[in-house]
Amino acid sequence: MTTLYIKNMVCNRCIMVVQNELEKLGLDVKSIRLGEVILEEDLSGEKKMALDKTLTSLGFERIDDKKSRTIEQIKNIIINLIHYQDNDSRKNLSDLLSDKLHQDYHYLSNLFSEVEGVTIEKYFIAQKIEKVKELLVYDELSLSEIAFRLNYSSVAYLSNQFKKVTGLTPTHFKLIKEDKRKPLDQV
Repeated sequence: MTTLYIKNMVCNRCIMVVQNELEKLGLDVKSIRLGEVILEEDLSGEKKMALDKTLTSLGFERIDDKKSRTIEQIKNIIINLIHYQDNDSRKNLSDLLSDKLHQDYHYLSNLFSEVEGVTIEKYFIAQKIEKVKELLVYDELSLSEIAFRLNYSSVAYLSNQFKKVTGLTPTHFKLIKEDKRKPLDQV
């Protein structure tokens, strides 16, 4: 068995694309999730090169070093938490990351800041704001419901954070029809 770590897998569509490409290369996928693929067999040098070429052409990248894998794991946990789960957990982000990655949060925080040039907290906030934008564009939930869904303590706090990050109030954002959302891998 071989575990591959893949950078820039940020959504379910990414999982489908990567799985499809792995199958085209004749690789037997045991499991796949954001940023991680487990194959039934070991990869030969030739298949690794073919895989790297395919992944790069699609905007993905295989990660070999431990630090980069850890950074991707942090990003994937945050993206999954905000965009793909109904986050009813009130667990502290630092505790959540430490528990899931079995590492000290201070190490994770320093590594992330050093490599990404932004703190984990700012990355987390940026992801939350992108989710708020998405929910505002869908226009199915009130601002109060969005605040509750994303664990904001109040609508005022969500609005203040939204304005601080985007320069717009949520109401003003909703009024302008041009799409100001970013792809998740560019947040």
